[in-house]
Amino acid sequence: MKHFPAIVIGCGGLGSAALYRLSRRLGPGVLGIEQFRLGHERGASQDHSRIIRLAQHQRPYAELAHAAYTSWREVEEAAGQQLVTTTGGLVIEDSEQRKGRDTGTRNIEGYVQLFAEFGVDYELLEPAEVMQRWPQFRLTGGERALYQRDSGIVDARKANAVHAALARGHGAHIAENTPVRSVRPTPAGVEVHTDDETYLADRVVVAGDAWTNRLLAGCGVQLPLTVTQEQVTYYATANLREFAPENFPVFMWHGEHNFYGFPVYGEVATKLGQHMGGHEVTADTRTFEPDPQRRERYLAFLHQHIPGFVGPELYTKTCLYTIPPDQNFVLDALPSDPRVVVAVGAGHAYKFAALIGTSLAELALDGVSSYPIDAFSLTRPALTDRTFEKALHV
Repeated sequence: MKHFPAIVIGCGGLGSAALYRLSRRLGPGVLGIEQFRLGHERGASQDHSRIIRLAQHQRPYAELAHAAYTSWREVEEAAGQQLVTTTGGLVIEDSEQRKGRDTGTRNIEGYVQLFAEFGVDYELLEPAEVMQRWPQFRLTGGERALYQRDSGIVDARKANAVHAALARGHGAHIAENTPVRSVRPTPAGVEVHTDDETYLADRVVVAGDAWTNRLLAGCGVQLPLTVTQEQVTYYATANLREFAPENFPVFMWHGEHNFYGFPVYGEVATKLGQHMGGHEVTADTRTFEPDPQRRERYLAFLHQHIPGFVGPELYTKTCLYTIPPDQNFVLDALPSDPRVVVAVGAGHAYKFAALIGTSLAELALDGVSSYPIDAFSLTRPALTDRTFEKALHV
């Protein structure tokens, strides 16, 4: 039985970051296991772009936002590769569509309160001011908006590859196309079983996202996770200059649906998605077929509010969200066996991935993270109280 000081299962956004941070501390002897090829498109962290932002409306994430930027800069410095592109970011709230709805802190007031507390500069803009600065938008006058200049894009596909390369540079080995069949704690260590090998590890990080419960079954743990199939569409707009990153910000639109969009990046095309609302699936039953209703919904929104964004559909691609009942991350060691650390990104973790990698390595090696991640504990009511009501904002 081959022995490793640490094994990471799942080498997507969170797993590859953890692999790098573990190998940086432990040196040679760290193993990453990926059930598919690196860079595959069956999970949650494929594609070119993810939004990174200081704009947070929930305290646990606001507490980590500055540190996430620092972590990405550290990775860029180590690799000599640019991973973050600053575009500025807009949050636009359609007040008419949200009238009478309980939005909690997911509104302009929620963002502004945490901006003030955490020292983030911002601008509040009227609809006319938004259209004056970014004439690509068509607003009706019932919207409210804020702008935060530090928002931008993390290149997810490139960042995953960079984390894997840096890990290998510190002596880590990555086994691709190697499904893990079970994880079993024993007195001698944590056994990790694949079709061809059984490995023994001093500690294991499980970053399997939609496959999390399958991996934890041998530990006697099952988490109340919901898996949904989401999608984004790329549009081959003819208006390339108007939607270049230096001329158009990333944006989030809070209305009847929560949309998010990108300037031209990664493809010669703009990109639009909807946060949440996809069909519930499993890792096995998911399809790669886009939902035609969402396609129509995207186009209706864009024709009304950002008509120049649209062009021939380049492609629509699907991905998976794996979501606890409170829609918050899971970043914790198993209470029953702290040698096993679990990470679940809840469909919105990529902006924090470089920082989460550090926290996962700390949990595995030190038993505690130096960052405030208590809100993401495995012992919180959302995960332990089976009567906890799902609170998934759509």
